[in-house]
Amino acid sequence: MTLSYQSGDNLSRGELTALYTSVGWSAYTNDPPRLEAAVAASLHVVTARDDSRLVGLARLVGDGLTIVYLQDILVAPECQRSGVGRELFRRAFEPFSDVRQKLLITDDEPRQLAFYESMGFTEIRDIPHPPRAFAKFS
Repeated sequence: MTLSYQSGDNLSRGELTALYTSVGWSAYTNDPPRLEAAVAASLHVVTARDDSRLVGLARLVGDGLTIVYLQDILVAPECQRSGVGRELFRRAFEPFSDVRQKLLITDDEPRQLAFYESMGFTEIRDIPHPPRAFAKFS
């Protein structure tokens, strides 16, 4: 595997749909034009490619000054547990080291929780004087 990482990669609808499908994220792949537009509208996108094939992506949304939010980080199944996610995560947040609020929402899956904790994130309930978080999914 020969990996390269890029910021601001030109991504086609087909390769985005293929990557999101590979990890079972059908809420995104049900509307490929919306997925393509959402990725294009992101604050910052970092990709991982094996030769020319898209195998990973991390994207941040927010203002880039006071808040950045990790909207998506995904790695093709055959490339998981090889450091790709860690490198995408690092490169995604690197330009925003001075931003105070770095957030994400994830599933309650032990491997995901362990990954985010290993990257220095803390569950809201474990922060001293925890803030409240609210969400509405449609």
